[in-house]
Amino acid sequence: MHISKYLIFLLISLFSACTFATSKTTAEIETSNKNSPPTVTSNNNSQLLQNIVQNYLQKTPIKTTETLTLTQAQEVQNLFVLEISKSLGSVVGYKAGLTNPKAQKIFNVSQPLRGTLLEKMLLENGSVISGKFASRPVAEGDLILRVGSAEINNAKTPRETLKYLDAVIPFLELPDFLYSENIKLDASALIATNVGARAGILGEPIPLADTDEWENRLQNLQVEILDENGKVLASGKGSNLLGNPLNVVLWIKDSLQAEGKELKKGDLLSLGSISRFVPVKSNSTIRARYLDLEPNKTVEIFVKFE
Repeated sequence: MHISKYLIFLLISLFSACTFATSKTTAEIETSNKNSPPTVTSNNNSQLLQNIVQNYLQKTPIKTTETLTLTQAQEVQNLFVLEISKSLGSVVGYKAGLTNPKAQKIFNVSQPLRGTLLEKMLLENGSVISGKFASRPVAEGDLILRVGSAEINNAKTPRETLKYLDAVIPFLELPDFLYSENIKLDASALIATNVGARAGILGEPIPLADTDEWENRLQNLQVEILDENGKVLASGKGSNLLGNPLNVVLWIKDSLQAEGKELKKGDLLSLGSISRFVPVKSNSTIRARYLDLEPNKTVEIFVKFE
């Protein structure tokens, strides 16, 4: 797929004239901060944006990158999300990356990174998709918590966020690193490419309650990633997510508020890697098994790759 001259002109025009902020809907993305002065003015950065869009749509690795500040990278992400939302639908939530301290150390950051989830990125349990769904296709055990009330924006502690969450949803994320394997990625490269958001398999929502039992359950749940023969390929615990998934929820809320944005009821919050990444190949099946998420019940979701 090639980007038309008109689209390239439109992207460059937007890039040089506007500062965009990640927001709740496509319309809001298009209209926010139109009068703000640009802080990303380099032609190289404009070219980087074009490369990200083109390679994302073509599902081919980006072979070059540019040095960006985190602020510049966020602006590239906002424009990138604006463009792909034309085919992937409106914003339905957010994802956190690098929620494991070990991963943060590798990328020389002290906190997670935030990306945006779009409607058509999220697929039903049992979906059949191409084994080449991404430029660098992988799978990981993840978890989604759903916002039940906008009052979550007033929460001051991780435990307080539990009052305003109404469901936990098993989530087998299918991210995309997007860059060639020989490129050393940094935090700004990940931010610019929307923290690898590409697709994911959703399980059925499980109702939450504001109890000590649920707080402990989220922290101690286990996830196993299995192949079609039942072999465990990777595993992890809820505590891999900043010690407790609720810590990630508070971080996402705070990171949005720092940019003048807020969560709303129904937002889906993808919390990061519980398990390590597992490479994906065609003609295979990947399953995610959740233990201790529901009492006396094992929850599984799966995806088939053609």
